[in-house]
Formats: sequence, structure tokens, C-alpha cells
Amino acid sequence: MQIRIYFILLLGFIMLSCNEESKVKEEIAKVEVDFTVERFDKAFFEATPKDLPKLKEAYPFFFSKHVPDSIVIQRMEDTLQNEILQEVNQTFKDFKNTKEELVSMFQHIKYYDKVFSVPRVITLTNNVQYRDNVIVTDSIALVALDNYLGEEHRFYVDGNIPAYLAKNFTEEQIVVDLADGYAKKYAFQSTRKALLDEMIYFGKLLYFKDVMIPFKTDAEKMGYSENQIKWAEANESQIWSYFIEKELLYSTDPKLPNRFIADAPFTKFYLELDNESPGRLGQYMGWQIVKAYAETTGDDIIKIMQTEPEEIFRKSKFKPKK
Repeated sequence: MQIRIYFILLLGFIMLSCNEESKVKEEIAKVEVDFTVERFDKAFFEATPKDLPKLKEAYPFFFSKHVPDSIVIQRMEDTLQNEILQEVNQTFKDFKNTKEELVSMFQHIKYYDKVFSVPRVITLTNNVQYRDNVIVTDSIALVALDNYLGEEHRFYVDGNIPAYLAKNFTEEQIVVDLADGYAKKYAFQSTRKALLDEMIYFGKLLYFKDVMIPFKTDAEKMGYSENQIKWAEANESQIWSYFIEKELLYSTDPKLPNRFIADAPFTKFYLELDNESPGRLGQYMGWQIVKAYAETTGDDIIKIMQTEPEEIFRKSKFKPKK
């Protein structure tokens, strides 16, 4: 009898949770966002020297007062620049799918942060400076499209860009990278000295993506392949045991972020499993801790992004998957 009552209560709780989730989705879908994707890259590609004054008026932040017009005109006529712009225009003839994802992301951010203002979204090229593939400010979101031409594009192969980085140079990752940029604007921690601090900082960024771009898979949020995310999930307990046994969580050894947090082809446990593992597993574990904290406390995303790592870790009561 008691077991039956337990299952009835459990079923009721699940149904209530599903109803609440459906209500939130409905409310988010009603949030109004109005923006156009401004193709500065295309405008620059199609411009002639006589169009320069109009470009400077529309996009003054792209033109330094210290750079004479003659230099800009040279860039317009530069063979390499035109080759880059041509490749971008061929790949991004239609921006419809990405625009739809951006609309959803902005709806989610605006729902959780009522004072959020939808920015101007502007595309450009930056000579494949992939460390600056997106730039996010309070009023502008910049996307350098020459960093999203497809992982096997000759720009990346000929440029000797490592494959573990180039695999995310796809259109599907644009909204993921923008969400990451916004997450960094909301994230705060008074300290990032210990490995645990770094793990939870990046865990916050990933949990922000859970909330703001739920239409993306865990693999896409993490920048992993499906096999890599499955490997991380399957080895979660083993990874956690390693951190605990080696007493790494509160260590301030400056080498640890490079081993467990930074972009890399694999994570450096210095074990046989290294070559099987994906990189950045410290970020992945931090993500699981933050998710556990959110489930335990019910705190909203904005508060979570501001919560100190020690409090998140302590209240999360995190236990890895067996």
C-alpha cells in the first residue's frame, strides 16, 4: 500500500513538473524580439570606394579615425580579403536557420533577465582570428563568419589549425558561441584560484547554455562529438575519483587548468585512458556540479551565475553517475 501511494505521489510530482515546464516554454515563446542580421561582410564585399561614406555612417565602430580611407580602399581591393569574403558569401547565402536559433536564444535571455535588450547582430570577417570569433557587448553581437565555414575548409587545413578546434568551425556552433559570450557577461566569482573555482566557472557557462539554448544537444553545448559526450558520461565516476584521490579540487597548481580546462585534443590525466578522452573534462565535471546545484536549490539562472563556487559545490551534494 505504501509503495502504491509513493508511486502515485511521484507520478503527480512528475506531471506537475511537466506542466510547469510547458508553461515556461509557452511564456518564452511569447517574448518579443525584433532584430535583423546585418551582413556587414556582404556589404563590404559589394561596396565600391564611393560607398565608403555610407558604410562608415552605418558602422562607425569598424572604422578608426586614425586609419585613412586609402587604407580601407586597399582592403576592399585586396585579393585575399576578396577571397575570404567570397567564401563566406558562398557558405552563408541563407542565414534563416541561425536567425531562428538566435531568436530563440534572445527570447530565453529576455525571459530570465527582464532588462535584457536585444542587440544589433552584425556579421563580418576577421581573417580567421578564431579566438575572437564572436564579440558580445550590451548593444552589439558580432559574428566573424570566416570562422564557421566547415571543419574541413581549406582555410583551416592550409592554416594548420588543429582538428580538435576546427571541428567546431561550423554554422551550427554560432549560437553556441554567442551563448557562451553572454554567459561570460553574467558570470561572477570573486576568485578563480583553485581548480574547483575554474571547473565551476566553466560549469556555469555550460549551464547557462542549458537554460538559454535548450534546443542544442549536450555535445554541441560542450563542443564535443556525440562519441566524446558519451565517453564523458560513461566515465564520470572514474574522472571524479581521480580528482578526489589526487586531491586536485582545492589545488592552486597553475598547471592544472591547462590539463583539465583548456582546449586540447585530450585531457591529461597521465594515464592510459588519455588518448581515449576528450579535452576539457574539468569543464564537463564543473557543469555536472552546477546542474546538481540547480536541481537541489531551484535557484534561477541569474542567481546561479553570481553564486560563489564553494557555495555551489557544498550545496550541490554532487555525486557522479555510476
